[in-house]
Amino acid sequence: MAPRLDFSYWWTKDSKRGTPVVVKMENPNYSVVEINGPDAAFQPVEKSRGKNAKQVRWVLLLKAHRAVGCFAWLATFFWALLGAIKKRLIFRQGVTVASEKLGKGKLVLRIIRVFLVTSLAILAFEVVAYLKGWHYFENANLRIPSTPDLQSLLHVVYVSWLNFRADYVAPPIQALSKFCVVLFLIQSADRMMLSLGCFWIKYKKIKPRINGDPFKSDDAEAPGYEYPMVLVQIPMCNEREVYEQSISAVCQLDWPKDRLLIQVLDDSDEESIQCLIKAEVSKWSQKGINIIYRHRVVRTGYKAGNLKSAMSCDYVKDYEFVAIFDADFQPNPDFLKLTVPHFNDNPELGLVQARWAFVNKDENLLTRLQNINLCFHFEVEQQVNSVFLNFFGFNGTAGVWRIKALEESGGWLERTTVEDMDIAVRAHLNGWKFIFLNDVKVLCEVPESYEAYRKQQHRWHSGPMQLFRLCLPAIITSKIAIWKKANLILLFFLLRKLILPFYSFTLFCIILPLTMFVPEAELPMWVICYVPVSMSFLNILPAPKSFPFIVPYLLFENTMSVTKFNAMISGLFQLGSSYEWVVTKKAGRSSESDLLAAAERDLKATNQPQIQGVVSESELGELNRLKEQKETAPKAVKKVNKIYRKELALAFLLLTAAVRSLLSAQGVHFYFLLFQGVTFLVVGLDLIGEQMS
Repeated sequence: MAPRLDFSYWWTKDSKRGTPVVVKMENPNYSVVEINGPDAAFQPVEKSRGKNAKQVRWVLLLKAHRAVGCFAWLATFFWALLGAIKKRLIFRQGVTVASEKLGKGKLVLRIIRVFLVTSLAILAFEVVAYLKGWHYFENANLRIPSTPDLQSLLHVVYVSWLNFRADYVAPPIQALSKFCVVLFLIQSADRMMLSLGCFWIKYKKIKPRINGDPFKSDDAEAPGYEYPMVLVQIPMCNEREVYEQSISAVCQLDWPKDRLLIQVLDDSDEESIQCLIKAEVSKWSQKGINIIYRHRVVRTGYKAGNLKSAMSCDYVKDYEFVAIFDADFQPNPDFLKLTVPHFNDNPELGLVQARWAFVNKDENLLTRLQNINLCFHFEVEQQVNSVFLNFFGFNGTAGVWRIKALEESGGWLERTTVEDMDIAVRAHLNGWKFIFLNDVKVLCEVPESYEAYRKQQHRWHSGPMQLFRLCLPAIITSKIAIWKKANLILLFFLLRKLILPFYSFTLFCIILPLTMFVPEAELPMWVICYVPVSMSFLNILPAPKSFPFIVPYLLFENTMSVTKFNAMISGLFQLGSSYEWVVTKKAGRSSESDLLAAAERDLKATNQPQIQGVVSESELGELNRLKEQKETAPKAVKKVNKIYRKELALAFLLLTAAVRSLLSAQGVHFYFLLFQGVTFLVVGLDLIGEQMS
């Protein structure tokens, strides 16, 4: 029951208000009632009253039922996990082994395997020592026995190992762990400052505003809003699932048709997809939309090359702004009216970035965890950097650029796989300002499979390291303020792009399990539990409905540190696939409101008279060919799960360390290592993207 919040009760409980009232009835059968005060009849009943043994028994039974349900759920989960291990890991049914092409993935896998084999050998050795009663490892203050106490050759070897461990193994692990803990605290302080900045923005209600309504004029004789020329670009590559809904959404933007041009930039290498996109463009062109289709034969430079090629067209010089949407983005019709007016009377503004919203955030556990990360990125990181620094990394889509800012900053370059961050940094160095609109949201998708998410994260974490190597001389020699240079180098690149994956992987995936075998270097409890949980709590605040997933989120972030660390090393040293661009696979999902709007449009189209047009025989033949291709389109191939060897190796390493922690009676360490190992096991078996019931 909620606590009583009526504080007036406390300062009036000793004083009587009102006058006693005596009620006399004509009928003597009625009793006389005396009321001492207006609230006397409504005094709260004490909790101790009214309770009996039967009620207490029912309450205990209810709590027991909940506890049994929890244990039953855990038993069901572990039983299903064992079944998946048997099916996918032992019998290899319906799975393939993921190739290690991401950077130096094979080298990292070999190192993890060496740690795993070593930990298994040490565990077996210490189990034997434990059974023989040599409990020297129960605490960090080891008591090394003297020579007369030695019982056998095995005892001599074990004592020699203790001496070697204390003198040569523990010191470097302690030094590395202290270094990682310092980085961990610095990054946590940065996360705390960002969260405080977000709270301040919410408290002061700070946000970019448009003065008045630019589309309405009080003077009837005054000219209305002069709509600028806007170019809209939709880069895509083999986007069979989402091309139709993105083109449809962009073609319904509320903007004068003579002031808008839509470019569909298709890099598809499949002829059937090219024909489908051409047909969609032709359909909207016949409806009066100013839309054109562009296709590159050679896909050089990936997305950056595609955008660069489109900006080289002669007619682009007639346009002032360019809006960019990836193939799975569906802007609302009022998107341009909510973003373009911010450029008015603000000549230093180069970019207006909108927020992403996700149509499939509740599809499975993986999408829910991604939603937590991205909500913090937009709500906190982007918004705080926009308000206090006028700079943040362009998200590559759902943004409007001033074309002059793009041209003065050197345009799109093909030197990295993060062309959006590249142009943002160069524009910032040239003095252009950015604003972020947290209230303007554009629907899109997040990857629903771990394979797609893993490839996306590899590109997002290897690209910034490539860019850092290339941009560092330009940042140092630029004319911007010193504090802006420090923000770019220390915070934007080093702390958030390099240090974060480094300490997360090293501290929680390598050092923590090793300290179970080297108790002299044991990590304090606040590093393992208190600070990570606090930081996860801050990360999850922008998505309050995701609070039940705070523990899976913490464990999954530690699991993803393997991929992020591998990508960071690959990009920093230009290894392996640091320049590889893999298009993120989409499912082509639409929100419920979009489906209703589409149904309404179709209904209106059926009620309107059809406009007859002249169609040539070649056009009829093309339409018939497209119809045949749709009918003979290949059926969806059944999903094949993959086995990720690095994640599985780390799972067994952490589980081995969990068993070792039992010998030392370290309860918190055991549970953390157990659940972290199970999380690695779930991810390694490709179970994280399974459908939620």
